[in-house]
Amino acid sequence: MSLRVVFMGTPDFSVPTLMEIVGQGYEVVACYSQPPRKAGRGMEVKKSPVHEAAETFGIPVFTPVSLKDPEEQETFRGLDADVAVVVAYGLLLPKAVLEAPREGCLNLHASLLPRWRGAAPINRAIMAGDTETAVQVMRMEEGLDTGPVCMSETVGIGPDMTAGELHDRLSGLGGDLMVRALAALSRGALTETPQAEEGVTYAAKLSKEETRIDWTAPAKAVHDHIRGLSPFPGAWCEMALSGKAERVKILRSALAEAAGDPGTVSSVDGDPVIACGQGGIRLIQVQRAGKKPMTGNEFQRGAKLAAGDKLA
Repeated sequence: MSLRVVFMGTPDFSVPTLMEIVGQGYEVVACYSQPPRKAGRGMEVKKSPVHEAAETFGIPVFTPVSLKDPEEQETFRGLDADVAVVVAYGLLLPKAVLEAPREGCLNLHASLLPRWRGAAPINRAIMAGDTETAVQVMRMEEGLDTGPVCMSETVGIGPDMTAGELHDRLSGLGGDLMVRALAALSRGALTETPQAEEGVTYAAKLSKEETRIDWTAPAKAVHDHIRGLSPFPGAWCEMALSGKAERVKILRSALAEAAGDPGTVSSVDGDPVIACGQGGIRLIQVQRAGKKPMTGNEFQRGAKLAAGDKLA
C-alpha cells in the first residue's frame, strides 16, 4: 500500500520526522503548519521551520489560523490522504479532520503516555525529576493525547540532561519511529495498545511566572527546574550587578555543598555556588541580559560576586 501522507507540524522538533518520511519515498501531498509570525529583534515575519523545510521539497504548504472553518475542512478532505502525521502542530484537529484520512491521524508525542499529556512534556518531565521518558506514535482521538499507542521508544534522562538535549534526542528518534509506524500501517500490521487509566499527568504550557528560580526549594528541585527550562525559556534570578538589579539566566548547574540562607553566594572559588533551601548548586553556565552564554567562572570574573552576596 503506497500511502498518501499529509504532514502537520510547526517547530524544529517536527522537521526530522518530515525529512524521514520524504526520504523513505512516501508521497507527502501537503504540509500544514502554523502561519508565519513576527519573530526576532527586527520582528520580521518568519515561516515556521516545517514550512521552510516543506518548501525545499516542493511540498504545498497550508497555514490556516484554525481548522474549525467548514471550508478549511473541505480543503483538507480534498487532499484525499491515506494518513495524516501530526508532530507538534499546535492547532486543535476537529473531528471532521481526524476522520478525513482513510487510515486516520498518527501523532508523535514526546512522553511516556499517559504521563505528561499536553503541550510541554519534555520540560515537565525534567522539571519533575523523571529519570526516563519516551517518544511514541499514537493514534489520535478527540481527547488530549488520549489515543492508543502504536509504537514507543524509551529514553533515559540523565541527572544533568537539559530540555534542549532531550528535545534533540527525542526529535531524532521520532523520525525513525514514525516511518516504522507508516511501514507497519502500509502492511496492515500496525498494532494499538490502549493507554493505562492510571498515572495520567498533564504537561501544561510553560508560563513566564514559573521561570523564576525559587532559592528556598531544595537544591535538587532547583537543579531540575534550571535544566528543565534550558536553553529556552531559561530559568532566571536577579543579581545586583554594576550597582543595579539585573536578570540573569542560569542555563546549567550542578549539585554542590553550600552554607547560608537560600540565595546566598557561599563560594566564589571557580564557579559560584548558591545556597538553596537544602544544599546548593554550582553555576556552570549563565547568560546575562543581552549577552552570550558564558561559563560560571567567566561570569564570576566579570560580575565579581563575593561570598555572602544575596541573589533574589
